[in-house]
Amino acid sequence: MKILVIAATPFEIQPLIDHLAGRQYQNCQISTLVCGIGMMHTAYQLGRYFATSKPDLVIQAGIAGCFDHSWEMGKVVIIDREQLGDMGVEDDQAYKDLFDIQLWQPDQAPFTNRQLINTFAGVPALPELPKAAGVTINTVSGSERTRQLLLDKYAPAVESMEGAAFHYACLQEKIPFFQLRSISNYVEVRDKSKWKIPLAIQVLNDALIKYIERWN
Repeated sequence: MKILVIAATPFEIQPLIDHLAGRQYQNCQISTLVCGIGMMHTAYQLGRYFATSKPDLVIQAGIAGCFDHSWEMGKVVIIDREQLGDMGVEDDQAYKDLFDIQLWQPDQAPFTNRQLINTFAGVPALPELPKAAGVTINTVSGSERTRQLLLDKYAPAVESMEGAAFHYACLQEKIPFFQLRSISNYVEVRDKSKWKIPLAIQVLNDALIKYIERWN
């Protein structure tokens, strides 16, 4: 069993990297890959990796923003569907994505009804965590207008800068995968004093290590 764990930044999976140091697992081989921030870096690094190696499972791990203020900081979820939140055109005061302007078709592979859906086919022992919808953007949302636009159009629970690229690559290559996100902040007018990044990273890695240890 070959498992690849990816993240946008090294600090998001540093506790896992530290945990793996010097350990050997009888039933699996675990690799880590830091791709860089955003869809472009994620797509490039995964394409480069998949060209020479096909893991049995890929896990994307990272912190994320949450649209629902009832969620506690540090909550960990599995993203079961992704959407692209800012790939399209502005039409005066309206935003239209590539499906709206018919440059893409709603069910063109690997999309299903405009979404990059993870059916979790082939994923062994999926962690028992809540599932949530994600939206992927190039610019972290920091205004009420953008927040409401994304909610109205895509109804996401979680926002990240890499998730859709990850889903797209794994779906295209038909490699089992799942995306773990831990909530570090709310999607709102930007105020980093309210963010809980260390907490989110710790809880995220606790979940990762718990899953990895199943293979020991």
